[in-house]
Amino acid sequence: MSEDTFRSVEIERTSLGKYVARNVRGGSLSMGTGEDASFTPVELLLAAIGGCTAIDVDHITSRRAEPTQFSVEVTGDKIRDEVGGNRMQNLRVEFTVTFPVGADGDRAREALPRSLQQSHERLCTVSRTVELGTPVSIVEAAGSTGD
Repeated sequence: MSEDTFRSVEIERTSLGKYVARNVRGGSLSMGTGEDASFTPVELLLAAIGGCTAIDVDHITSRRAEPTQFSVEVTGDKIRDEVGGNRMQNLRVEFTVTFPVGADGDRAREALPRSLQQSHERLCTVSRTVELGTPVSIVEAAGSTGD
């Protein structure tokens, strides 16, 4: 893969059930099992889906007017499926966006449905990857079992 398409994060265990994810730009966030305030991996998946679409929609609509409210709620049900595996279903991304009164706000309101559709159908890498069902490879790094 070329450098402009490659993406990565590194996850480090800090204690039992607690981890820090880091990106190449120096950002970090804590994650864990849900026993404290840290995000769980499932919550991060929901945040990634909503965040990806939010960024797309915000860039498109804010060219017309700055929103007076912009919030996104992402929900889903964690289930155990027929083969006994855990997964999410009923994923839903709900936007609450308002724009100021006036011509610019009217243009932003008019662009909102189209921007939601464009993000879902074409722009949001995260939700498109989930919907298309991209395979995930889990591998053990060479030499990782010994000190």
